[in-house]
Amino acid sequence: MKFIEADDLKNGMRLARPIYNKHGVLLFERDSKLTFQTIESVKNFGLLGVYILEPAEPLPPMSEEDLEFERFQIVTVFSIQDELEKLLATGHQTKIDSIAATILKKYGHVDGKINFYQNLRGRDDFVCRHSLNVAILCALITHFMNIKVDIQLQTVYAAISHDIGKLQIPKEVLFSRDDGQGRVQEQIFQNQISGLEVLENAFFEGTSIKRICTQALRAQQSFDDTGEVDPNIRMSLAAKILLVANRYDEITAMSLQGTSVSEVKAILEFQAHPEIYDAAVVNALLRCINILFPGVSVELSTGEKALVLTENLDDILRPVVLSFNDNNILDLSLDENRDIQVVDIMKTLDNRYIMENVPLMQDASQENADKQ
Repeated sequence: MKFIEADDLKNGMRLARPIYNKHGVLLFERDSKLTFQTIESVKNFGLLGVYILEPAEPLPPMSEEDLEFERFQIVTVFSIQDELEKLLATGHQTKIDSIAATILKKYGHVDGKINFYQNLRGRDDFVCRHSLNVAILCALITHFMNIKVDIQLQTVYAAISHDIGKLQIPKEVLFSRDDGQGRVQEQIFQNQISGLEVLENAFFEGTSIKRICTQALRAQQSFDDTGEVDPNIRMSLAAKILLVANRYDEITAMSLQGTSVSEVKAILEFQAHPEIYDAAVVNALLRCINILFPGVSVELSTGEKALVLTENLDDILRPVVLSFNDNNILDLSLDENRDIQVVDIMKTLDNRYIMENVPLMQDASQENADKQ
């Protein structure tokens, strides 16, 4: 499965993910082949692109829970967009409280991991789809960290609102590639900060919500500009959670400003910079979403390709894998394999094995028994 920009879509390509309208009504089913009319519809919807199955790739399974996750995103994002636009126009909001409560009800009480799918995005709703994803991640993380309900709410409010200033930026600027001197990104950042002023009177705890957003945005901007954390920025736990959730969705989701990175690359970035990305928050994120689960094809630091057999909850980048080179099973958590870890998720189907999880694990158990 790979992301293809709208202008590069071709007749006969197969959809990897369903397409819904803003009311959550299914328009195009997974595995359906693109036609001229479908491609025109994608462009008319303003989508940046869609996820496409590769020619030999079988349709990956999606549970009803996964499909409901996508439908929820579709319906909720337009509610967020209406409220944020109203907030900018009038200084008041009426439904963000209920939207945040709904997000917390669905994702602020989840025990275990969910499949966190990056949703399809268009130029008109890009900002609000990102905000919704960040809010869902914040709900998951705050629940795992057993944070008090009032701080949970503040964090989700901040997630929904943190990019409100981007809605005032002309789309030709927001979606332009930077000039190499950082001027576009600086303009975007200044709009983000100035847009937060409207939050103070819009919420009962508007000052706290504004502070959370400001801390997270300034910390990321400082780090992006200098490679260091500004010592004058003091971040609350809510701001640290918002910072990680925002960065994760920002760099792994579709974008026309650059190629998105895999979830594994995002993890490596977080682990390489604990000075800005709080380790406890990153660990909570990894405990909430599925990334390296059985059946995922990966690249190892040795250059080999492999298939994940067993997830490692304690160190996500060191699962048990099946090497495609020699069919050997490697437990990357063992000392003898300490120099090997997962460095990326495979982007193509080269050498990919498609297996059911149960037979896969039975074969692995039998091979280990034979070795003993």
